[in-house]
Amino acid sequence: LPVDDSPAEIYVKLENLQSIGSFKIRGAANAFAMADPADLGRGVWTASAGNMAQGVAWCARRLGLPCSVVVPETAPEAKLGAIRRMGARPIAVPVEDWFEVFATRRFPGLDGLFVHPFSDPNVMAGNGTIGLEILEDLPEVDAVLVPYGGGGLIAGVASAVKGLKPEVRVYACEVDTAAPVGPSLAAGRPVEVPFVPTFVDGIGAPRVFPEMFDLVRTLVDGAVASSVEDIAAAVKLLIERNRVVAEGAGAASVAAALAGTGGPGKVVCVVSGGNIDPAKVAAILRGEVP
Repeated sequence: LPVDDSPAEIYVKLENLQSIGSFKIRGAANAFAMADPADLGRGVWTASAGNMAQGVAWCARRLGLPCSVVVPETAPEAKLGAIRRMGARPIAVPVEDWFEVFATRRFPGLDGLFVHPFSDPNVMAGNGTIGLEILEDLPEVDAVLVPYGGGGLIAGVASAVKGLKPEVRVYACEVDTAAPVGPSLAAGRPVEVPFVPTFVDGIGAPRVFPEMFDLVRTLVDGAVASSVEDIAAAVKLLIERNRVVAEGAGAASVAAALAGTGGPGKVVCVVSGGNIDPAKVAAILRGEVP
């Protein structure tokens, strides 16, 4: 990524170029590969703002399986439309009810294989292939910046990277309107923070799930929260400099790198996805924050 006045060499890992526009295809495919056939026979479902929904729906369609997705009422139309095109059924619920599904792993009327979008060893293992590819393509990497939604992406990436090169620094990237990771790391326990929905819809939550915190705290070197304005500027920069369209969550790592997170040296930003409404892209290119 060509950047003026930066002490770092910033590289981008373009998961937005996956077949579903997101890294989620990796974890979803591995979850299907490791699943009990009896569970698959009863259908599949997940809870997702859109990207894991597309990953699960894509895999289900390949196998001819019915698929349902519990989505938050704030999910953008670009992601909902993609879910429907893949033959899955979105079920919209209030945001708090959506968060509750992550903890209970249950929803009335849904059965079969539940693919958790982040707290699943098979999903995290699939995500870990990103870390392996980073080290293969750029063995001299100094730091990796990873967007933090539920923690499954950074847990997988950091496990792979730290397992092979423990000296590489790994940072969680959040949006400051919903950034529980930094305060939780500082407190040594999960803490609750204010949650304000924004166009950065693929990351951000009022809390860190305890089982993910216990894992992630052993793997990351820190967390950084960028403003919505800085993330919008990163989306715009990626389009202008690289002709790459990233969603807000995907650009959070770039915003963090531009602010100096990762330090000097070779810094890799995981651009986790590119599923963003065209109207929001147009607004960002006009210099607005959608």
